[in-house]
This record gives sequence, C-alpha cells and structure tokens, in this order.
Amino acid sequence: MLFRPETARPLNELAETLLRAPHPTLTPGERELIAAYVSGLNECGFCCASHSAFAAAQLPSGVRLVEQVHADPASAEVSDKLRALLGVAAAVQRSGRDVTVELVDAARGAGATDLEIHDTVLIAAAFCMFNRYVDGLGTLAPDDPAVYERSAQHIVRHGYRRADPTAVPSASEAAARAS
Repeated sequence: MLFRPETARPLNELAETLLRAPHPTLTPGERELIAAYVSGLNECGFCCASHSAFAAAQLPSGVRLVEQVHADPASAEVSDKLRALLGVAAAVQRSGRDVTVELVDAARGAGATDLEIHDTVLIAAAFCMFNRYVDGLGTLAPDDPAVYERSAQHIVRHGYRRADPTAVPSASEAAARAS
C-alpha cells in the first residue's frame, strides 16, 4: 500500500466501506469474519491472519469463534443467518456463478436481507481481489500472531483509511502511534 498511495487510497476506502461503515444489521466483526473466511479459502496467509485478528477483536466470542468458522462453518457457533451468508461467500470465492438461487433463498430463509446478501457477495468478491493482490506481490506474512493483534487494535480504533504517507501526522495521529 505504501508503494502506490494513489491506488492504496481507493482500496482502503473500499475496505473501510465494506467492513467498518455503519451497517443496519451486520457488525464489523461479522463482516471481518466473512473477509477472513474467504481469505482462508483463498489460502492468503496475510489476509487470513489479519482479518481473523480483526474479526476476533470485534466479536464477543473472539478468536475461538474465528477458529471454529475456519475449521467448519457448518458447526461453528454462529447464527443460521451468518452460516448461510458464509455459504454464499464460499460460493463467490469459487465463482460468482456458484451463487445459486437456492443459496440465496436459503440465506433469506435464515433471515438474511437482500442488503446482507449483497454486502456478503461484495465482501467476498473484493477479498478475492485483495487476496490476489497481496499474494501476487509476495506480501510478507509474519508468523507472530502478536503482529496481527497489534494491527487489529489499530484497525478497530482508526479503521482502514490511511493518511498520505508523505504527510506530516496530526497531533492525534502521532499520539495514537505512540500509544
């Protein structure tokens, strides 16, 4: 992202909008969980670890729930609605054409709204692109979970919007970095 700030800005705005912007029903933790799940299916180590940590930091059941979803979403302790949305996300990860009427009807039957289905498809599609971008550039994926936990604290506090890396940080940004 630092290499091309002009492309980083819209990508970070997209992530901010999809994962953190106000949403009538899906929490930021649930949206991060969808992103982490798709990233895991795509075997993108960096994005899977990052968004798993971001989800865990924002979900009441934390890392335990994230691990359950990665292991087996069918038996994870999530609502039927979220389980159905994860099924839609998995279909998008394979191919957009795999999102069938039956999957959409099942999600609606589990209580998902058209907005939730739309946003799940968009999160999954965007993360297929993000995963390929990250892996295509050979992004370093640290092995230390603490790295991702620190990033999660930053994302939860400040979101995905990044200031111009050449700009002088404001006093509040400098204080946040120091903490």
